[in-house]
Amino acid sequence: MLRTKRGPLLVLAALAAMLAFTVVNADARSKGSMGSRGSHTYSAPPSTATTPNAARPMDRTMAQPSQARPNTPATTGQAARPGGLFGGGLLGGLAAGFIGAGLFGMLFGHGFMGGMGGFASMLGLLLQIGIIVVIGMLLYRWWQRRNGVEPATAGGPSLRQGLNGNGHDQQPSPMLGGLFGGSSSAQAAPPPGQPIELQPDDFNAFEKLLGEVQTAYGKEDLNALRARVTPEMLSYYSDELAHNASNGDVNQISDIKLLQGDLSEAWREGNDDYATVAMRYSLNDRIVARDDGRLIEQLPSEATELWTFRRAHGGQWMLSAIQQTE
Repeated sequence: MLRTKRGPLLVLAALAAMLAFTVVNADARSKGSMGSRGSHTYSAPPSTATTPNAARPMDRTMAQPSQARPNTPATTGQAARPGGLFGGGLLGGLAAGFIGAGLFGMLFGHGFMGGMGGFASMLGLLLQIGIIVVIGMLLYRWWQRRNGVEPATAGGPSLRQGLNGNGHDQQPSPMLGGLFGGSSSAQAAPPPGQPIELQPDDFNAFEKLLGEVQTAYGKEDLNALRARVTPEMLSYYSDELAHNASNGDVNQISDIKLLQGDLSEAWREGNDDYATVAMRYSLNDRIVARDDGRLIEQLPSEATELWTFRRAHGGQWMLSAIQQTE
């Protein structure tokens, strides 16, 4: 009898242990991607030596897609296709003309090549028409660039921008490729923002904020967080701390030390500066009981994340977003 009852009891005990482990993990230091990166919120930060893998998209953000890409035309959602059977452009039209002339000759009993003689007399006219078309398209493309209008393409924003001013390099014009057959391979414009150059004091500020924000979170000090993070990030931290309190746990974090870090991108939007930094750091991260301080779980002692900082131009940096890597 005892042997037959032990099986269900062991199963229930295993299920209870799994549920307890799941709850503890839910209380651990935030491991989601949250916050806003201005117009770059929905664009992946460029990879770095510290974070060679892609960053996870934002799980929580207050930035709307239309607000994150201001003054950027919507994409079509599908690649441009060559027009007609012979593709678009001037050469495609000429090819269709030659085939049409051959078919015309066949219909009137002169054979497939019989219509070519008559067609040759029209070649000069067609070349003149082609020159007019080329000039017209050149003028139209010039008007588009002058007025800041870019044709919609299937490609998304560029994921790699040059640092320290290299982002100003312009993409080659797809004009000739579009004219002489085939679809345009132009990429959509990168997210708006002027690249900026950071100073050593900026990187010192980022390292200092890493330690201060994590320590304040571990101490559940919302006042300290308020002075170091944006209002959006403060709301996410407040929700997480309230959830921990409801479960009777405390996520204590201490001994933060930056091990490796490098800049992913830095840019300016209006009066605001942004900088996304890849950071690998060590820490003492653990879950303890709120009532008696009993250790519940010791969490991993190393993390790698992408932190985005924002400041009013000439002001103090504040944490604006955190992203995990894949």
